[in-house]
Amino acid sequence: MARHVVTAADEATVRTLAENTTACDIPLKVFVPVPTLKAWLPPGWALLDGHAALMAARPGAVEAPPRLPDGYRLHRWDRAGVTRAVVRAADGSFAARGQIAVTGPAAVVDQVETHPAHQRRGLGRVVMGTLAEAATRQGAWAAVPAATEEGRTLYEAVGRQVVAPMSAAAREAADSGSMPTPAR
Repeated sequence: MARHVVTAADEATVRTLAENTTACDIPLKVFVPVPTLKAWLPPGWALLDGHAALMAARPGAVEAPPRLPDGYRLHRWDRAGVTRAVVRAADGSFAARGQIAVTGPAAVVDQVETHPAHQRRGLGRVVMGTLAEAATRQGAWAAVPAATEEGRTLYEAVGRQVVAPMSAAAREAADSGSMPTPAR
């Protein structure tokens, strides 16, 4: 899924990006509180539900991945500068996943999730530990996930701390006035 992430937010940058984005399915994520983003958006944009935060920690400060529970398998691969980790249950179904991309000294964590049927078994910790190890091997010294409220608990449990709020918005659909699907 495409998205715009504005790391050095100011009103002029956000307005220019919003005015030049025509697709309603591309969220705009900005590291400012919700009221600030709301004030900066031009007409035709709507805030997406959910509160989020930029979090950070040194990958080496994160504990090594715990052992997978019996019956689960971890698959890890690298492609186009992105390391992906997927945990599958014994029947091959999806249990957990995540990805990380090293961008110089920092590594960006993205799309970490655990299927509801497999939560509370340490699978998120396995994924995060696997990604942190990969980032450290590639020379990153900081890992930065953007966490939803749902993901914040996991990230805090593996050594991340909130460093900034994050808000998101998307262009409203022009034909029906319907809201875009919230981004994660």
